[in-house]
Amino acid sequence: MDRDWLAISQHGLIGDLRTCALVGTEGTIDWFCAPRFDSPSVFGAILDPDQGGSWRLAPTCDVSRTQQFYFPDTAVLITRFLTDDGVAEIHDFMPVLGEGDPEHRQRLVRRVSGVRGTIRMHMTLDARPDYGRQRCRAEEAGDGVLVTGDGVRLGLVSSTALTIDEGDDNTRVTAEVELSRGDTALFVLEMLGDDDDPSSNTMDMTDALLGATTTFWRKWLSQSRYSGRWREMVHRSAITLKLLTHEPTGAIIAAPTTSLPELIGGGRNWDYRYVWVRDAGFVLYALLRLGFTGEARAFTSWLSKRIGREHRPPNDEDDLGPLRVLYDIDGNVPGAEIELEHLRGYRDSKPVRVGNAAVDQLQLDIYGELIDSVYLFNKYGPGISDDAWHDVVQVVDWVMQNWDRDDASMWEARGEIRPYTVSRLMCWVALERTIRIARQRGLPGDILGWSRVRDEIYERIMSKCWNADLQTFTQVEGGTELDAGVLLMPMVKFLSPADPKFLSTLEAVENGLVTDSLVFRYTPESDGLDGEEGTFSLCSFWYVEALTRAGRLDDAQLALEKMFTYANHVGLYAEQVSATGDQVGNFPQAFTHFSLISAAINLDRALDKGTTR
Repeated sequence: MDRDWLAISQHGLIGDLRTCALVGTEGTIDWFCAPRFDSPSVFGAILDPDQGGSWRLAPTCDVSRTQQFYFPDTAVLITRFLTDDGVAEIHDFMPVLGEGDPEHRQRLVRRVSGVRGTIRMHMTLDARPDYGRQRCRAEEAGDGVLVTGDGVRLGLVSSTALTIDEGDDNTRVTAEVELSRGDTALFVLEMLGDDDDPSSNTMDMTDALLGATTTFWRKWLSQSRYSGRWREMVHRSAITLKLLTHEPTGAIIAAPTTSLPELIGGGRNWDYRYVWVRDAGFVLYALLRLGFTGEARAFTSWLSKRIGREHRPPNDEDDLGPLRVLYDIDGNVPGAEIELEHLRGYRDSKPVRVGNAAVDQLQLDIYGELIDSVYLFNKYGPGISDDAWHDVVQVVDWVMQNWDRDDASMWEARGEIRPYTVSRLMCWVALERTIRIARQRGLPGDILGWSRVRDEIYERIMSKCWNADLQTFTQVEGGTELDAGVLLMPMVKFLSPADPKFLSTLEAVENGLVTDSLVFRYTPESDGLDGEEGTFSLCSFWYVEALTRAGRLDDAQLALEKMFTYANHVGLYAEQVSATGDQVGNFPQAFTHFSLISAAINLDRALDKGTTR
């Protein structure tokens, strides 16, 4: 049965450091992939209310209002229903009992309680594996109901009676329970092994699981060194980044969803359930500055294993270099991008895609972000190994030979390749950071050769990417279009934030790409795709940093506070903000939360010291 589409922003996120689930304010889990972020969905109603599957738990009476919030300093989500009959609330969480728990079992726990009056709740579990292409079977087994289909084996146990409903299109499991003040009902969905049956032991452990999970999150967050003005927003972003971490491998994904549209009804719908090398430097900076060295070390280890694996023979004109743009959680190159034609897409925004064709693009900026992350880890962490250093040298040798090629840019344009300014900029970063590491540690390498090419790139940017008539750095060499990526210039130490050329570029970006603190990443017509897109939240936080470094602290603080108003009700951000102020794109997006942390830390420091970095 169809239902009104819930706004992307009307969701909270829960997870167990292996996968995540989106819980809507109406009490429905409508996105969940198991057992990993990049597994096919079991619940995918956010992409198709009819075919995707969901787990709904809500009052049978009319609901006048809902509230959703997190248990303080945790990833335990509370959804409260206010009705004329009474008030009830659901505690949703995925148990995490400790770092690297070898006995980890994947569970979705839903505990619903009566708060006031008497209220009847209805539960419907409609599991549809493989992105809704498979139908489930359900049967009584063990202490509950066994749900199976396409290799998925789920056990549902409950403190109230469960009913199996054989529908025309799928088998559902339902239940109803009446709750007065102080009453509680439990529903636990567990991912089972081949020989396991549903067990009530899990239900008996719910209070202990909840206590252990809240303790885990609070203990983890206590490592944070941040005590600045925006503690609540920064710490919620930190928890969100942790939720997007695949603990067994150390990988951090870009977002837990696929194909949530950048434009409602449009085709800018991508799969973000992968690890982007581009995120590396920003990830490391945010984690290390906050004090989360364990996560930084694990992600650095994951990155180091990627270097050199994809290198093709020299002089291969299709050479994508020592790295691919993105990898799956295990560090492998994902398969081909395909379209799931049976799904409607969010608010009928097609196509729904699995996989991401950007993996076959040349994006030269990733080498700067990668080596910047190594530099940060060497500076703030325990330092890189000898093997890692030789890997860096291999990468830099390739960059020296290939930095002036045309590419698809950091924005992954699907039109023709071009000589992008930010690609040149980040190649400069790759060489400059390598030189710094070598000098700081006394490591062997061709410092003279690296310096020569670094300076060559600098002169190329200053001569070819600067438009004297417009008084701005442009998106491509010899071009006229703007690109918010050039705001990174002082952040990566390419230009002083007081340099007149940067200040006039900042002014040009403000005039051409900024609307009330929200920032478009570029002129949309330049990316080879149909349709418009919203402002890019990552760029909006870069704008805050650019203002901070330029010494415009009042403007920076106002822009940051405005950006906070675009967060959803629990502090989460999608990729973009539409013209109507709605969140669009995949949700929540790690890149946005990295940049929020960085912007807040640097503005805090500037406000405290009265100076900029």
